[in-house]
Amino acid sequence: MKAKLSLVRLVLLAAAIGISTASPQNSHGQPTGMQPQAQQLLRRMGDYLAAQKQFAVNTENSIEVVLKSGQKIQFDGPATAVVSRPNKMRAHRRSDLFNQEFIYDGKSLTLYSPKEKLYATTAAPGTVDEMLDFAREKLDIVAPASEFLYKNVAEQMLKGATSGFVVGQSIVAGVKCTQLAFRSEEFDWQVWVEDGARPVPRKFILTSKKVAGEPQMAVLMKSWDLAPKVSADEFSFTAPKDAKKIDFLLLTSGSAKSK
Repeated sequence: MKAKLSLVRLVLLAAAIGISTASPQNSHGQPTGMQPQAQQLLRRMGDYLAAQKQFAVNTENSIEVVLKSGQKIQFDGPATAVVSRPNKMRAHRRSDLFNQEFIYDGKSLTLYSPKEKLYATTAAPGTVDEMLDFAREKLDIVAPASEFLYKNVAEQMLKGATSGFVVGQSIVAGVKCTQLAFRSEEFDWQVWVEDGARPVPRKFILTSKKVAGEPQMAVLMKSWDLAPKVSADEFSFTAPKDAKKIDFLLLTSGSAKSK
């Protein structure tokens, strides 16, 4: 009898809190078009990041790969990035697929693979934003969580967006956030923005709609340091004696991919 009563209490409790725990989409329906509040919150996040002269972020990244069978395989790994505006950045990503360092000193960009001891260096534009565009468009490489390294991050993220809305309140790694969801022709994406006086992004999910199986990339921003102690040496690269210099095309073609 006591077991039955306990079960009844659980059912009643679940029913009582059901309204508050139901998803916004199921309760209210998905809004159409671009919700002004969603844009405002995203721009507030972007303006806040743009005002930071230096920052460091530690992330945990997940990337899905869709096999020919349709099965999804997920690869995880941490990444770090340190930015000193306007023209310095260092990032490092380690995963089942990659172990690479990106070093940008305002004049040159270096990509280093420690496991293979291979590196490539090229002249680069004079700001972080221009360097990120150059790396993506000319070298086919993307720094970890690069969406959030731009000074005009909101404008970058809203390019091509056709709709967006505020999903609601959420907790990410113990931090109160507001969850936003956006759509474009090629991607669906979500971002969780920390509530309060420090509106930094805490989580980001990108879904590729044009790729079979719609794989996702997820980035969890575990910690932000908005006053990191960095020196000029942080953004310089000295090749190890046993490292071999190669061409960027060779390094990004997959022949130097590490595991």
